[in-house]
Amino acid sequence: MIVRAIALIAVLAPASAVASTGRPVVALTASPTHLTLAARTQHAIRVANPGATPLVVDASPAGFTLGPRGRPHVVGGAPARRVASWLRVRPNRIALAPGGAVELVLSAVPSRGATPGDHAALVLLTTRAPPGAALPVRMRVGVTVVVRVPGRIVHRLALRSLRVVAGARARWPVFRAVVENRGNVVERLRRGQVEIALRARGRRVAELRSGPRELLPGTTAIFELPYRARVGGALTAVASLARSRDGKTTVRRAVRVVLGGADRGATIR
Repeated sequence: MIVRAIALIAVLAPASAVASTGRPVVALTASPTHLTLAARTQHAIRVANPGATPLVVDASPAGFTLGPRGRPHVVGGAPARRVASWLRVRPNRIALAPGGAVELVLSAVPSRGATPGDHAALVLLTTRAPPGAALPVRMRVGVTVVVRVPGRIVHRLALRSLRVVAGARARWPVFRAVVENRGNVVERLRRGQVEIALRARGRRVAELRSGPRELLPGTTAIFELPYRARVGGALTAVASLARSRDGKTTVRRAVRVVLGGADRGATIR
């Protein structure tokens, strides 16, 4: 799942305005928060208002990506607008009373010539207070949508670089590995799929492992793994990326570094 929910903008009323019902003053939920749709199929999205304020909600497609550190972003540009234009949401405006819920119908109709693989977009649910409401509230929640276009599927992960991030202010040297998704489907990297082994005089002295991450096609992920130096001096760092779940296909990169202690950072030889 790319993200469970994306709360993009939330402007809430003062705490003194909390409703006597015990409900939050303003709230909006969507379920599911992530969808993978085959081309020319549809799926329901349940939008609910568990808060105490009536809401009007607009639903609209938007471009979407995941940043190098895994943060979701609403994006523009021609490719993003093109994928967003494949989505249809009906109805695209709803009114929700406190405690109310409505189902939206989302369909995906890729354009002719759409390339095979996964294409990411977003359905933005934007609230506005109904006419005459006393509380100025605006909230935006995103439902991520991956549209899979049939055709040849390509899984291709690349370990693009490995370097040491060193600086006078850094308490510990940090190893930065950059992984690129050169395939055409969303890749879900499991915990530890990127590993950095540190060796001194032929002996393994530490292992650094990445957390889980998802990569959209054509994007990169930056993993920054600190080494809380117990062993300094000359070290060889070898980064490994398992390209398959069974670990049989692995790519590696190595750098030679000199660690001068936590206060002096690291240099690359």
